[in-house]
Amino acid sequence: MNTLSTGIDADGFILTVADTPVQREYQPLLADVCASLSTEDLGLDGIYLYGSVARGDATAGASDLDLTLVLREPATADLLARLEAVRCALEQRHPHVTKIDFDIGHRAQVLAAENRNSWGFWLKHQCRCVWGEDLSVRFERFRPSRDIALAVNGDFHAVLSTYLTRIACADTEMQRLRLQREASRKLIRSTHVLRSKEASTWPQTLEEHVAMFVRGYPQRVTHIAFFLFEARNPGATMENFTPRLRAFVDWMASPAATA
Repeated sequence: MNTLSTGIDADGFILTVADTPVQREYQPLLADVCASLSTEDLGLDGIYLYGSVARGDATAGASDLDLTLVLREPATADLLARLEAVRCALEQRHPHVTKIDFDIGHRAQVLAAENRNSWGFWLKHQCRCVWGEDLSVRFERFRPSRDIALAVNGDFHAVLSTYLTRIACADTEMQRLRLQREASRKLIRSTHVLRSKEASTWPQTLEEHVAMFVRGYPQRVTHIAFFLFEARNPGATMENFTPRLRAFVDWMASPAATA
C-alpha cells in the first residue's frame, strides 16, 4: 500500500504536513503575513499555515490562504476587529489568493488537555508554524480515530446551518458563490465524522474525503459529487444549492447516517 496517499505512515501514525519549501508565488505573501501580524500590539503567540499552501499544491488564482492564529490571551472584540482589518488589507494586497482565512485560538485553549484531539491534532498534523513558538512540538503524533474526526468536525450542523443563513443573505452573486464553495468544503470534510472504527486511512484532500465517504455510503455518491463540484467550481443557483445542503446536513445528523 502507498502510505503517502492514505495519510498514514508505515507505523500507523497520521502523516504531518510535509516540511517542504513554500511555493515561490506564495513566499512574498507569507512574508507580508508574518510582518503584518507579528506586531506586539496584536498579541500573537504563533502563526500557522494549513491547507493547500501548506501542502505545496496550491494554485494561484484558485486557492485560499488558510491560517491558524494562536494568541497569547483570549481575544477581545477590539482585537478581533483589528485582526479582521489586517486580514482584509492582506487580501487587497495579494489578489492571487481567492480568500484569506483566519482560525483564531489562544495559547491556554490550545494546550488544554481536553482539547488534545482538536487543537493538538490540528497543529500537529494539519499545520506548519511560520512564525512564533511552534506548539505542535508539545504533542505526540496521533493515530487515526473517530474521536479525532468528531473533535475537529463535530460542529458541522451548527456551522453549516450558519452557512445556509449567510448564503440566503448574500449581497452579490460572487459572495453567494464563495459561500457555497466554503460550505461545500466544510461539508465534505465533515463527512469524516462518519468514518468507521475499522477505517485504516486518513484523508487529506477533498477528493480523499469523498472517496472514503463513498466507500461507506455508495448510495449517496451523486449527493457528495454535487458538493465536490461546488467546492471546486461553484455555480449552482441558491434554489438548487440550499435544499441539497440542508437535506445532507440533516441526514448526517440523523440516526440513519450512523446506523
